[in-house]
Amino acid sequence: MRENIFSESIIVLDFETTGLYPDEGDRVIEIGAVLLRGNEIVERFSSLINPGSWISREIENITGITNVMLNEAPSAPEVMEKFVKFLDTHPLVAHNASFDQKFLEAELWNFSKKRPLNFACTLQVAKRLYPDVINYKLETLVRYKGIPVDDQFHRAMADAELAAALWNKMVEDLKSQFGFEHVTFELMKKIGKLNRENAHAMIRQEAVATKSNQIDTTGNLFG
Repeated sequence: MRENIFSESIIVLDFETTGLYPDEGDRVIEIGAVLLRGNEIVERFSSLINPGSWISREIENITGITNVMLNEAPSAPEVMEKFVKFLDTHPLVAHNASFDQKFLEAELWNFSKKRPLNFACTLQVAKRLYPDVINYKLETLVRYKGIPVDDQFHRAMADAELAAALWNKMVEDLKSQFGFEHVTFELMKKIGKLNRENAHAMIRQEAVATKSNQIDTTGNLFG
């Protein structure tokens, strides 16, 4: 429905994991996800997951998630069954999305819940919008944009909510600094793939093209 395109819903998610490499056996131990409609969080999904093995002391220290907590958590099949229903067919957003996407793909594959994944990445969009930031960690970016934080990072729901707030800030900046009237998921996804050297010039051109071509709401310069 064309009239609903500017109030589209997306899911912003974050995983805490036992390590970095799902193809080497690392697993998700916590999911945090929010359903963002317009610029408002309208629903949340959060769960620890028992990975079926002990996690390292390093992971405990980083996340604050302990083996005792995970031993009492539901199993991966139980959680993923519910999470797939929460995901529905919404487009997905994560900070450093390639990390979360590979873990989500692995978990879905494990339980025969494979589905097409359509991801955008707040980290990659931020690299195009904010070229002078010292680094692109989520903590750095939310402080750079003045987003309130409670100093809790590396817990899935907290990071998902902060990534959603960052997404909203970037949408605001695209409107105020570049002149977009509307910012869609697909536009953000395209911005995240631009050449960083001339990203601002390309974004400005896209804003002009979008205004002059209301039928194609993402313009035609990124094609």
